[in-house]
Amino acid sequence: MKKVFIVLMVTLMGVFAFSQVKNPDMIFDATLSEPDTLDPHHAYDTSSGEVIFNVYDNLVAYDGESLSKFVPMLSTVVPTVENGYLRDGGTTYVFPIREGVKFQNGNDLTPEDVEYTLERALLYNPAGGPVWMYLDPMFGVFSIRTLVEDYVGASWDTIFDDDMNPTTPEYEEALVNFYYDVIDPSVEVQGNEVHVHLARPFAPFLNVLASGSGWGAILDKEYSIEIGAWDGNAEGWWKYHGWTKEQSPYFDHAMGTGPYKLVEWDHAQQRITLERFDDYWRGPAPIRRVIIQGIDEWSTRRAMLETGDADIAYVPAQYLDVVLSMDGLTVIPGTPEVSITSLGFNWQVDPESPYIGSGQLDGNGIPPDFFEDHNVRLGFAYAFDYDGMINEVLNGLGEKVPTALPTGFLGYSEDLPTYELDLQKAENYFKRAYKGRLWQTGFKMTILYNTGNDSRRVSAEILRDNLAQINPRFQVEVRGVQWPTYLDERENMMLPVYIIGWVADFPDPHNFIFTYYHSEGDYGGYYGDNFAEFASLPRPEFGGKSLNKMIEDAALESDPAVREQMYIDIQEFVFDYALVLPLYQPQGLRVHRSWLKGWINNPIWPGDYYYNYTKVE
Repeated sequence: MKKVFIVLMVTLMGVFAFSQVKNPDMIFDATLSEPDTLDPHHAYDTSSGEVIFNVYDNLVAYDGESLSKFVPMLSTVVPTVENGYLRDGGTTYVFPIREGVKFQNGNDLTPEDVEYTLERALLYNPAGGPVWMYLDPMFGVFSIRTLVEDYVGASWDTIFDDDMNPTTPEYEEALVNFYYDVIDPSVEVQGNEVHVHLARPFAPFLNVLASGSGWGAILDKEYSIEIGAWDGNAEGWWKYHGWTKEQSPYFDHAMGTGPYKLVEWDHAQQRITLERFDDYWRGPAPIRRVIIQGIDEWSTRRAMLETGDADIAYVPAQYLDVVLSMDGLTVIPGTPEVSITSLGFNWQVDPESPYIGSGQLDGNGIPPDFFEDHNVRLGFAYAFDYDGMINEVLNGLGEKVPTALPTGFLGYSEDLPTYELDLQKAENYFKRAYKGRLWQTGFKMTILYNTGNDSRRVSAEILRDNLAQINPRFQVEVRGVQWPTYLDERENMMLPVYIIGWVADFPDPHNFIFTYYHSEGDYGGYYGDNFAEFASLPRPEFGGKSLNKMIEDAALESDPAVREQMYIDIQEFVFDYALVLPLYQPQGLRVHRSWLKGWINNPIWPGDYYYNYTKVE
């Protein structure tokens, strides 16, 4: 469907009009939540990514709004076959490193910084992080643990004790050799160039590097070692692997070559303060200071927009009419987003979870494996009002999709079925669940949302109310928590279901299909071991392949027509089993003060790139 952009410029006339720009040397961004972490190799959310995007630079960057064209950044060229910097049949990328670039602490950028950054990412590889996007094309695996196990010839738990010490001297020697034989040759410095070697040609590799969300950011090797990140040595590299976000010295530190430097992260106020880096290699940013503050209450963000204290604000789609009536704003509804908002099911909740009540099917809770029953999942699927959510809550700023694959991507098909609100059908599935016991006993559970995200709150409330209408014994509590808490609870397998968005890392169907439906995907990995077993079983629908294998093979298929059909087959399967509920594909609503100039709409960016902005009366 062709999208029409409507730009509504509300003139500076009315009670809140200004004769001049307010705070001309500062940008205040009233957003929804604080970051989860500032470690580029751990961060995998837009709140974190927006900060990293402005503090660091990547080797290459997207060219404005394009998702397929790139410009050089810390690399002086964008590697292509034509210019000779993409070699060996598309498996070696050569990046000449820009000279004269400074980190914000005054250190010079060197090719060794780039080599260190990529190797540190591979070795650190925290669970649920973005590093799989390097491991997949470079080694054909999704975890460094798989790579180590294949090299050493033993399981991870056999190689290491509980304190991450090798259990034998032989294993320790093998781990050191693993670095020299596997990791070190994958990223090489040759003079002023960095050579990155892939296991196979991978068309979206430049997209991975160009993403502003964090994983493409280049670290200062010297500074990293000083603050306690990997020391750069082969001996003991495993001691720096898989830390929790708080263990990482980059959790609340940042030191990049980007246009802004981190001054403070005030956790109590959910506020990030950035200052212009005057020695930035492209020249200093026009605006000196940026404040990004998570403000939960819409009423507060609205008041700040009206008074001009906020230059940018997050506005839920249901308040479109409110901002259209305000003076001095630029309001742009319906911007395209390569994103899906979904509800995921945890097939194996931690039994200690406070969100599953009694933990049993006794009317006062749910068992940890509640959502392993496909009848339960299908009951939930037909208990949600997809059209009502889009039309009444989002003011039409969304689209219904069959699965967790956005429109316009290879494999998307309007011929695929979609879930509809059908309470009778939902009731029929619930009556089949647990051989009829569920219908008689009912259940209690809690659905969390991140505080301030009204769209996710309302989504949970719609589901709660419809479930209660189907059967009064179906009781759901809807509760808000802060964004980092929400992510922690998901990571710790505490959430029975979770409503969350996914913004494309790169514009390829693999980034959504793998993420949502493969048991090692960033979301699929949080469905539990029971799902992993399900996804690994041979399936007649796939000619004996498992769901995981089908997804892996689809990513490698070179014939677009064959690949498209594979993705359609996968989507038919996941729809039938209701593995994920795609609630909607959102469309953006951009709101900022009209004096702010320079906004670029790149739907893969994690947020605003403040270097582009000026404030002009």
